[in-house]
Amino acid sequence: MQNIKLLVELTRLNRPIGYMLLFWPCLWGLTIAYDFNSSLEIFYFYSFLFLMGSILMRSAGCIVNDIVDRNFDKKVERTKDRPIASGKVSVKLGIIYSIVLCGLAFLVLINFNIFTISMALLSMPLAFTYPLMKRFTYWPQLFLGITFNYGLVLAWISTNNSISLVPIMFYIGAIFWTLGYDTIYGFQDIKDDEIIGVKSTSIKFKNNPKLFISLCYLFFFLSLIIVGILMNFKIFYFITLIVTFLHLNIYQIKNLNVEDPHQCLKKFKSNNFLGVIIFFNILIGKII
Repeated sequence: MQNIKLLVELTRLNRPIGYMLLFWPCLWGLTIAYDFNSSLEIFYFYSFLFLMGSILMRSAGCIVNDIVDRNFDKKVERTKDRPIASGKVSVKLGIIYSIVLCGLAFLVLINFNIFTISMALLSMPLAFTYPLMKRFTYWPQLFLGITFNYGLVLAWISTNNSISLVPIMFYIGAIFWTLGYDTIYGFQDIKDDEIIGVKSTSIKFKNNPKLFISLCYLFFFLSLIIVGILMNFKIFYFITLIVTFLHLNIYQIKNLNVEDPHQCLKKFKSNNFLGVIIFFNILIGKII
């Protein structure tokens, strides 16, 4: 039981917000691409596959991140008790776990078409080099956004077996979404990060965080409008986007206090609910 508990902590399975933020772009891409006049069985099956893939790859990514950052994690209050940083799990065992999880994720991946499989494999180097970015650039959140939202494109091509302007515009917008919410998340550790020399957009824009986050969310919101126009969605879609706008700009930004780590975490986690809202935005656009 102790080993299972350590594995859960290592893979963050007890914190589903991580894999859900990976899964929502997949579901958005699948929903916007899918023909709902056909059978829903494929939609449900692909949704399940993308959920499993999100859980497995996020779990593997957490292990790689903890291995790379183990010396940093020891110096940060929030992360010092992580299994690898605390020595409860060895680096060797962590690598074995990560390889097993990637193998299981590959078994999920081979259920899709060749184009999707090829595009997914091309993204692997970026996914596993992301943890290194905070050492060299103040923009690790940008690389996280590129990685975390890649599933949106994969979901589109899994259905259409081709690429178009719609998923590209949506993907670019979603990258800005991640830039915004992960900047909020980064303020939890900003004091420790500055001491140990780790870089982030939270540090880069600490003097005016609301302006930067607002601009990120504005670009994301504009991408949702552009997607609606490109997809010829009716007015109901654009009306429902008001809820998305209010959540981003009123709930997340207006009362944001970056000095309060608890509040930052709460605002960050609220993006899981935002994923639900946008999913229904797209469903309304597709069906009505």
